[in-house]
Amino acid sequence: MVETTLHSISSVTSITHVTFTMIVALGIPWDANSSYLRGPALAPEKIREAYHSPSSNYFSESGLNTAQEGVWHDAGDVAFNSEIHFAEAISETVKKNVFAPNQLIAFGGDHSVTFPLLQAMFELHGPVNILHIDAHPDLYELFEDNQYSHASPFARILEKGFAKRLVQVGIRTLNAHQLQQARRFGVEVVEMKDWSSDLRWHFDGPMYLSLDMDAIDPAFAPGVSHHEPGGFTSRELISLLQNLKGKMVGADLVEYNPLRDINGVTAMLAAKLFKEMIGFLSRNPY
Repeated sequence: MVETTLHSISSVTSITHVTFTMIVALGIPWDANSSYLRGPALAPEKIREAYHSPSSNYFSESGLNTAQEGVWHDAGDVAFNSEIHFAEAISETVKKNVFAPNQLIAFGGDHSVTFPLLQAMFELHGPVNILHIDAHPDLYELFEDNQYSHASPFARILEKGFAKRLVQVGIRTLNAHQLQQARRFGVEVVEMKDWSSDLRWHFDGPMYLSLDMDAIDPAFAPGVSHHEPGGFTSRELISLLQNLKGKMVGADLVEYNPLRDINGVTAMLAAKLFKEMIGFLSRNPY
């Protein structure tokens, strides 16, 4: 692991001269660009609680003890205020916390947060390969007069040239406009109806993973704003992550909505996926 020193910054809560290793985790309590329900802003706190719950342990299925000192560092939450645009607050916070070859894992918030996360990754690494796992392609040119909607981040990412390659998996809401957008930008879309457990992906060059919790069937993850039946089982998604190949620069886990959760089952799944993502990043540094 590569170590570096982080100095106190104003845009993140509770950080003072912290020494951390390669994986830097950042909570993003933001849901102002949600189009249907609010709630994902509450996700970072709930995911942390589930991660530390005594009902489970800290090991990923790869055998990594994610609680072992030096595996990852929790850099707190992005701080938002009305004077700074949400995208600037996120991208600037990432740039103050993540220095190559460190890796980023962001959690919480609606999917609009992925655009500024990728902006920061682009400044560090140039265009990256993106694997986007979601029920929705999030390719709207404009949604409800909001160019930063959680339904539009990948349109912005592609327009800005942040993506070398974009692969979308689990999609089951592809409408005519978003299909046109996918063709326009050369997006590789694997709809859920075409999913097979035999599919494998190998990415050359820097890779980024964006995981929306509604990629999972609501029977397994009811705590999301948009229930889209016919998604992944928990095991299918975990297996997908375990079979990925690529050199990771970062990842995000978004769209968990605690206000729709049932008995914390989605929080525990989010924490499980968080551990698996830490394991994946640890095994595949860029």
